[in-house]
Amino acid sequence: MTTTTNQPSVIDADELIVRRTISIEAPIEKVWAAITEPGHIAKWFGQSAVLDGAGVGASGVFSFEGHGDVPVRIEELDAPRMIAYRWSNEQADPHAPIDPSRSTLFRFTLEPHDGGTQLTVVESGFETHTDPSSAMESHRGGWDAELDELVAYLEGGS
Repeated sequence: MTTTTNQPSVIDADELIVRRTISIEAPIEKVWAAITEPGHIAKWFGQSAVLDGAGVGASGVFSFEGHGDVPVRIEELDAPRMIAYRWSNEQADPHAPIDPSRSTLFRFTLEPHDGGTQLTVVESGFETHTDPSSAMESHRGGWDAELDELVAYLEGGS
């Protein structure tokens, strides 16, 4: 049974970012695997995840019910503390390069915390959306749901 209680995501309208910090009762190595390995990502984040590698520049597709296939690329990596993914604002050819002017960046940062892990996600680049406020609100709700699923996945003994 999950005992962790986490605050919801917040929108910073001035900076055009969505941020959420959660605590997970799992070691950093386990959380790192869950946010970087496609087999784990697909268990909590969307329906499927494919990446063609594990380093900066690796690309692939995350698939979400109701949203389809979303091209992604690893932009930054400092294992096991930080990974940043860029993803397209629109459904696009998953094999085409992601256009930075039509994408946002989400960065996961991990820190040890009370015998577990504190994970912070910050998504930026909403100025690239035609309606930044609506996009931020949609992604805020998405991060609430998806990160709650991550906690349940990791704390549920999977």
